[in-house]
Amino acid sequence: MDTSARHLALLTETIAAVNSSLDLQEVLELVASKVAGAFETDACFVYLFDERAGELILRATHGTRVDEMTRRPRLRVGEGITGAAAETRAPVMLPAQAHLDPRFRTFPNLREDEYESILAVPILMREKLEGALNVRTRERRSFSPREIELLLAIAAQVATSIEHARLYGEAQQRVRELEALARISEAVSESLYLEESLEAIVQTTMEAVGATGAALVLEDGRIAWPEGRAAAYAVRMPLRWKGRRIGELVCDRDTPFGEAERALLGSIANHAAVALEHGRAVLRGVLAQEIHHRVKNNLQTVASLLRLQARSADGIDPRKALDDSVSRILAIAAVHELLTERRDDDVELADLIERIRAMLVQGLGVAKRVEAELEPVKVAGSRATALALVFSELLGNALEHGGSTVRVTLARRGGDVVLAITDDGSGLGGDGAGPGTGLSIVRALVRDELRGTLALESERGLRVEVVFPA
Repeated sequence: MDTSARHLALLTETIAAVNSSLDLQEVLELVASKVAGAFETDACFVYLFDERAGELILRATHGTRVDEMTRRPRLRVGEGITGAAAETRAPVMLPAQAHLDPRFRTFPNLREDEYESILAVPILMREKLEGALNVRTRERRSFSPREIELLLAIAAQVATSIEHARLYGEAQQRVRELEALARISEAVSESLYLEESLEAIVQTTMEAVGATGAALVLEDGRIAWPEGRAAAYAVRMPLRWKGRRIGELVCDRDTPFGEAERALLGSIANHAAVALEHGRAVLRGVLAQEIHHRVKNNLQTVASLLRLQARSADGIDPRKALDDSVSRILAIAAVHELLTERRDDDVELADLIERIRAMLVQGLGVAKRVEAELEPVKVAGSRATALALVFSELLGNALEHGGSTVRVTLARRGGDVVLAITDDGSGLGGDGAGPGTGLSIVRALVRDELRGTLALESERGLRVEVVFPA
């Protein structure tokens, strides 16, 4: 086969190779092998340009195996013979003693000084640098203008393959990102439990970016759902809801995160913020339902009392009966309003507790002694609402299931506020009343709204202690 036919066959085979696969590494290895064979050279090296690092990275070879190297050789643009071709956007040929050229760059694991000649050409896509490739021989060789032109044509085909592979990789990455966001959206919209949503977000985040670990950190610094392990590189994405920062998504990996991955993590953080607020909204809905249920039961109690009074054979003072009923109804209405109202001003907790205590004792009509020792403590109205819900639930339980005496204390302990309700009843489970929905709501309020802790001691009665930052 004459030279022209061989060159035409090489160009045809190269075009077929670059169109045979969207796997860039596979294409580059095919090109290196076919070019070295058709040009009858001893080696062919193919470099790709990393625009972020500004370096040419050796990706495929014929004559030396890249996967046997402990570290892939890298060249800055303008460095070495191949880097010079990339910088000038033009071929560079040295027919002999290439290793003596002042531009020559030595890599110990490539043993390039054993080659006499080198022809290096840039890989360009519409004037944009995509890489460079070179061919080498151990014997002296001057490459002809036709051979140089052919290698430039092959480089142009490789540039097209690089562009196609990059576009395909970006499309695949977008598909993975959309699938990850879809899974997160599904978890957020379908789960009524905040823990399930957070678990799905963290696990999907790790899968989407190949992370070694991830976690959601709430605004108070508490880690909501840690998974995996920390690594050398970490990204922290803020969770924002209506302009307010409510936490952050932390993701760890052994390798740096790219811009596309950071953008994906930003989208996941937005979904996480929605999940947190969604979970809290569900909790608020459950709380509202519980409050309405409690009010309905109290109203039914008033109705039952009215029926009993109406059926009584003894003489009844109609005015007193009406006054008692009005007081009960007003007490219930005041408690309901207090529990659902949000205030922006500071609230004196001692006054708030006294009001709720009086309302509950009067509304429930219990004949129990309630002792109170309350220190002056002020908190913001929003936190007082949560505390009112907690105290109402705990005191109501003590009045209903405890013994004859209930003791309430409110005090400061260092930088914390301590609220304790103690009764002399039979403790948890003693009368069949164990932890239920009410206690679960209390735990959630203390943890999420008051940022505090809840402790129960069931010995000679029941003591419940709530501690939260002042």
